[in-house]
Amino acid sequence: MASKINLIFANGEKMPAVGLGTWRAPDAEVEAALNAALEAGYRHIDCAPVYGNEKVIGKVFKEWISSEKLKRSDLFICTKLPPFGNRASDVEKCLKKSLADLELEYLDLFLIHVPFAVPYTEGPLLKDDNGDLLLSDTDHVETWKELERFQSAGLIKHIGISNFNERQIQRLLDNCVVKPEVLQVEMHVYLQQKELVAFCKANNILITAYSPLGSKGYDKVLAASGVVRELPNLLENSVIVEVANRIGKSPAQVLLRYLLELGVSVIPKSTNAGRLRSNIDLFDFSLSASDKDAIAALDANVRVVDFKFFAGIHKHPEFPFNA
Repeated sequence: MASKINLIFANGEKMPAVGLGTWRAPDAEVEAALNAALEAGYRHIDCAPVYGNEKVIGKVFKEWISSEKLKRSDLFICTKLPPFGNRASDVEKCLKKSLADLELEYLDLFLIHVPFAVPYTEGPLLKDDNGDLLLSDTDHVETWKELERFQSAGLIKHIGISNFNERQIQRLLDNCVVKPEVLQVEMHVYLQQKELVAFCKANNILITAYSPLGSKGYDKVLAASGVVRELPNLLENSVIVEVANRIGKSPAQVLLRYLLELGVSVIPKSTNAGRLRSNIDLFDFSLSASDKDAIAALDANVRVVDFKFFAGIHKHPEFPFNA
């Protein structure tokens, strides 16, 4: 079932409300998952250089477009400026590398992935003698001007940001020609971001929720960096399970539908074909007012993706969560 709901940009163009996240999926898994997702009707695909799989994603895009199973205009492709390229001087080479890897002539959406920056590298991120990441200066306004330039040149249709806080967004709003069009941010029922959502809506910034199901697998990423942390399992929350059982839907569908009804787009990640189909099958039901009130009460300001796998990144002056 293709997405029946779109978010609308100021110029009337559309972003499908349900997309596929591709974070940290190995090549073989992401290739199979992307093919299954396109078959299931996904057209919004979320990518990033730091996920390490843009080349295989580009291979799938090329196969679908060259075989005329899809036209390029059917797809909404997002990728991001990586933390090692978060400077005005590095935007062009990072953008053009992503376009080459994804085998595309333009992007539908290009985001600054994070507000902090590390030195440019084409290999592993650079670290100091203590194992902390080396940090780098960045100027969001100067970097944003480069995104505006490449939007004017036709390489990008829409530009936005990811993981920025309200103060950082406001600085861009105060110094831009083109306002940020999208904010991609962690958002789920335990982290509902109500103040940030209200701020963005007041400024006509669309929101995409990453980790809308909570990213339970993030504990493995943390463990690989020596961080031990127990993460919440949203799919087992008793309120969510009760609503799901009563209306005949899965807990994941309830979690995703709740965000859609807030006017937010979602990009759940899955490499399981059955869950891929279920995660986009969200448009034949709605939640009652009482169910939405009960789910709204679950907000607990629990952030899953805290970037602690980037050792020492909290010392960066633009780390967004220190406040």
